[in-house]
Amino acid sequence: MKIIKFLLLSFLLSTLHANDDRPPVPYNFLAKKEVKNFVNMMVTKYHFKRAYVTSVLKNAKLDRDTLARYTGKFKKNSTVGTWERFKLHVVNQETFEEARAFKKKHYKTLKRAENVYKVDMNYIVGFLGVESHFGNYTGDYNILDALATLAFHPNRMQKLFKSEIEHLFLFAREKHYDITKLEGSFAGAMGCVQQLPSVARKFNHDFDGDGASVWDIEDCIGSIAKFMHKNGWRNGKVVAVPTNFKGKRFNKLKTTHRRTIATKSIRHAGIKPLKPFNEPRAYLLKLRNTTHDEIWMGGRNFRVLTRYNNATTYGMAIHLIAEHVK
Repeated sequence: MKIIKFLLLSFLLSTLHANDDRPPVPYNFLAKKEVKNFVNMMVTKYHFKRAYVTSVLKNAKLDRDTLARYTGKFKKNSTVGTWERFKLHVVNQETFEEARAFKKKHYKTLKRAENVYKVDMNYIVGFLGVESHFGNYTGDYNILDALATLAFHPNRMQKLFKSEIEHLFLFAREKHYDITKLEGSFAGAMGCVQQLPSVARKFNHDFDGDGASVWDIEDCIGSIAKFMHKNGWRNGKVVAVPTNFKGKRFNKLKTTHRRTIATKSIRHAGIKPLKPFNEPRAYLLKLRNTTHDEIWMGGRNFRVLTRYNNATTYGMAIHLIAEHVK
């Protein structure tokens, strides 16, 4: 799932809609040499009809809004959500109530996923809450426009997007979708668990027996459960616990979800878990609020959450939603 680490953070789909100030505009992609080479490759390698690929790209538009997100100097929090933004849009009482209602409505499917893949259903609920507000916000950007723009215009992740537009054509052909009508995030992610075309092709899961769909909530439940299982989820083991830190800002130790620290070293620094934490090493996690930091200790299960989206705030949002629906 490394390919989707850059998608930080999908929860913003609840407030980000296609830019009315800079809507996609007609653009002659086919005039570009690299686009012509792309057409040739799709015909030669994957046996697409040249007329089809040409027609699709002829109708693709330039999405200036999505391009602006990936050009120029990277601006912190432009595609990475702060903890304050998470609390505003996701980690709040409204979401917790929606999560409880979602769990009740889909309990049978969640329970089946829990049993089949040996994972905690509450974290499946957390994933769906963060990614798409339980399937209610899956994005309204035209995926073809977004990926054509990002694949064929210079930007800091152009290599990734060149691969993704290739997968988009393959995904649409395999699923018999109209490639020009698919909608998702500004980066081309689709469905209730926001999968890029390459990820959808690899991990999309038919969990209800009527064909796999990234927009079907039961399939999304199965897809997340399968992902958690494959990435080493250990049922019953610790995910994250709060600590005794009460200061304003914490700088004593390195805080990250990418590398663990010996639990003894954390304790020697004066940081102690407020709930049982029995693992010998921990991820020391920092949530930066406006006035103070929160310090948490994460177990190996926490890293599983961030394998889907590589951010501490993302993993903590899932964890807190899960905790509120247990």
